[in-house]
Amino acid sequence: MSAPHKIVCYPVGNGDTTQIILSNGRRILLDYCHRKKGEETESPEIDLKERLKQELKNAERDYFDIVAFTHADLDHIQGSTEFFDLQHAEKYQGEGRIRIRCLWVPAAMLLEEVERDEQSEEFCILRQEARHRLLEGKDILVFSKPDTLKDWLEPKLKERGEAANARDHLFIDAGTIVPGLSLASDGVEFFCHSPFIKHCDGTDIVRNSASLVFNVRFLIGEATYDYFHVGDTEWTDIEDIVKTTLYHKNDDRLAWDLYNIPHHCSYLALSDEKGDTETNPKPLVKHLLLQGKNDAYMVSSSKPIPDLEESYKETQPPHIQARKAYKRHLEEVEGRKLLVTMEEPNANKPEPLVFEIAGGGIIWRRSISIGSAAIVTSRPPRAGS
Repeated sequence: MSAPHKIVCYPVGNGDTTQIILSNGRRILLDYCHRKKGEETESPEIDLKERLKQELKNAERDYFDIVAFTHADLDHIQGSTEFFDLQHAEKYQGEGRIRIRCLWVPAAMLLEEVERDEQSEEFCILRQEARHRLLEGKDILVFSKPDTLKDWLEPKLKERGEAANARDHLFIDAGTIVPGLSLASDGVEFFCHSPFIKHCDGTDIVRNSASLVFNVRFLIGEATYDYFHVGDTEWTDIEDIVKTTLYHKNDDRLAWDLYNIPHHCSYLALSDEKGDTETNPKPLVKHLLLQGKNDAYMVSSSKPIPDLEESYKETQPPHIQARKAYKRHLEEVEGRKLLVTMEEPNANKPEPLVFEIAGGGIIWRRSISIGSAAIVTSRPPRAGS
């Protein structure tokens, strides 16, 4: 019997880091948020740097096959320029650094102006890395190709004596399947929902709107299971995604067995109004939530979300009103459980959430470390599932 695929969601506070470990051994990292306080034993946040290095060491590798940064906010890139081996400068290379075989970035990461960024140093380094790889023509995929990026790239290609379209194979459009992975060879494919060109063009780039959104489809035997990875996208962009997907008759790409709750359970991923006790999702956001399959899960990469009186007054995510909305819609599709990364197994010392994708579907398992004996913490699949 072949090994299952795994999706691992790490407890990094209000931040995102998810790893997909395929049954053939390939590893895909979605975002990276290492907080220094995670290195302290009393901190509830995980020491992400050491955890990932140990996992890679156990797998006898010093690289990820793919690292995707959904967007450039600090809670999605923090610590990355100290952790990864970067090709554009020797100072970011050397022993102990983790290599990236292929870097995935939204076009916005190559276009944003550094002076507009509050965390300019780390963002600037990653922007340099992405630009370097694109100019070298290898080890990168860029999602969307707005005119602004063409205007930057084509003169540089001309200086190198190359054609204006010499890098076209490195650009991925929304509404297409990402090359390099396939159901046939890897048991997985990534369908790109976003960004659209309109999210990345011009000078007024909004990171959350221009971020990566994927339907990740796994194949087990003859059955498929879907992971919807959203990042920090807000409700207006989700409605655009749903409307466009339905228009192109790709309805099946909205289905999900596991839903990555956007923006650390912010109500803004559901609506422009938080609501007093529960957020009421906008119509097309609601449509997406109701595409959950029986026995589906939701995961909020966020701090704990207690149902306390003071929680209803919180201005920053996570929002209890949003959690209630997600939970209600999960129950409506007969899903299993909404999980919060900083709550499991407890809020004092949370551990990564591990989902295995095998013949029985997507099953949540808890373990002290990836690869150790796991304990099934969800009920068995329903008959016929």
